[in-house]
Amino acid sequence: MTKRMHRKPWELDPTSRFDNRAELYAKYRPSYPFDAIDKVLMGLGDPHDLAAADIGAGTGIVSRLLAERGVNVRAVEPNGDMRAAAESHGLISWVEGTAENTTLPDKSIDLVTSCQAWHWFEPVASCAEVARILKPGGKLALLWYDDKPGNEPSERYRQIVKPGAVETFGIHAVEQWEPTLAPPFDTVEREEHVFDYSYRLDLEGLIGRARSASYVPHEGPDAERLVEEMQHLHQRHADSDGCVTMGLICVVHIMHKPD
Repeated sequence: MTKRMHRKPWELDPTSRFDNRAELYAKYRPSYPFDAIDKVLMGLGDPHDLAAADIGAGTGIVSRLLAERGVNVRAVEPNGDMRAAAESHGLISWVEGTAENTTLPDKSIDLVTSCQAWHWFEPVASCAEVARILKPGGKLALLWYDDKPGNEPSERYRQIVKPGAVETFGIHAVEQWEPTLAPPFDTVEREEHVFDYSYRLDLEGLIGRARSASYVPHEGPDAERLVEEMQHLHQRHADSDGCVTMGLICVVHIMHKPD
């Protein structure tokens, strides 16, 4: 039997695979802990004086968290549906670009963030692009969340969505916890921080959160199975308000641009 060869996530058409999922993404994806944003901004000075590039910004979840602190944000996102679904903010300007080609000027950015997206980027070109746009002393911060071990609703949620993830499940999970880096960031000192986070979803939210993932089918037997099993999860774990508390871990990797 021929062994199946998995392609890298950046070879799986990442700029268009979230088409028709942007509204679900904006409505049901979890946010990030305030403490994690504090850690990302630490040591950079007054946030009002900072320019950040949020690469693979999606619908702007972290872009808004940064802007709410006073940071001027360039939200770099290649998918038009995602940009269109984003909530506007006066300190966020949207850029149609990619991690490999942000279109931003040289040495114009104090902070680059990538949140739940780095595994979709080709690492050699992306790291070179981040180094190009960062100012001397600038910072790269990569943020991801994953299910908190021991949180039964989150673990069951992952079991439910896994069968539909024929193409990417496992690949991007590994990349999330240990990001693939290339020069000049593969040899610099890296900080790693872990934060607890939880959020609450009703039944519609559980299904919507799952359907926002690029690897979860919206039609067919597996889509029907997913709805049925999410109903069972909700029945087992919902509180008196009809919501299930999902426990997450947010992992933050921080690197400074080398001199």
